[in-house]
Amino acid sequence: MYAELQIDNQICFRLYTAARLVTQAYTPMLTELGITYPQYLVLMVLWEKDCQPVNDIAHRLLLETNTVTPLLQRMEKLGIVSRMKGKQDKRQQLVSLTEKGKQLEEKALEVIPPGMGKQLTACPLKLEDYQLLAQELDALINTFKK
Repeated sequence: MYAELQIDNQICFRLYTAARLVTQAYTPMLTELGITYPQYLVLMVLWEKDCQPVNDIAHRLLLETNTVTPLLQRMEKLGIVSRMKGKQDKRQQLVSLTEKGKQLEEKALEVIPPGMGKQLTACPLKLEDYQLLAQELDALINTFKK
């Protein structure tokens, strides 16, 4: 057995597991809001700046447009977003929050930060540790970004 191939020696396994478990921790709160984690990510992008082209949303989430488009279609069926053609470029699709999508921001604020905060208090990390971890993960993401 090669040490380089042992699962405990793989940073990718730790990242995958941490990401999966953190996403899983969000599930009950997102279920309460009636959305999935990927939909929550799209909403956060639109809460920062409403009415964006699909390409910009995909770029911000580091996803391909062919991944984001079906997600947006499902969100439109839920009445959370609306899609329309661009005025200058008819090929461009703009995505905007509906009133329901805007109201979800207030609900998310009431549910998610306190819910995640409660779960994270069980962890020995301090706020500064999370801030440093975020910077280190950003560096790793930037290294692997296409």
